[in-house]
Amino acid sequence: MRTTAVTLVLAACLPLCAGAQTTDSAKTAPTVSPSERAHRADDIARHRQMARAHEDAARCLESGAPERQCQEKLREACKGIAVGQYCGMRHSH
Repeated sequence: MRTTAVTLVLAACLPLCAGAQTTDSAKTAPTVSPSERAHRADDIARHRQMARAHEDAARCLESGAPERQCQEKLREACKGIAVGQYCGMRHSH
């Protein structure tokens, strides 16, 4: 009997929860200015370029090349797009 009561209460609350979720998402739809959209597109492109540079550095290390050589290639690939000598990433080896 107790299980049935709990089930009924939960079943009654489900529509309320579902309604609250759809109402919230409809109210908070962001409006983005054209300049913000352009900035975001540039940022995405920079991240993809950094990701390619890091992937190439990982392949270089996997090939058995000296770390110094791979780091130099990474620095060259990241010139002008990232901060610091590790292309915007800091980590220890």
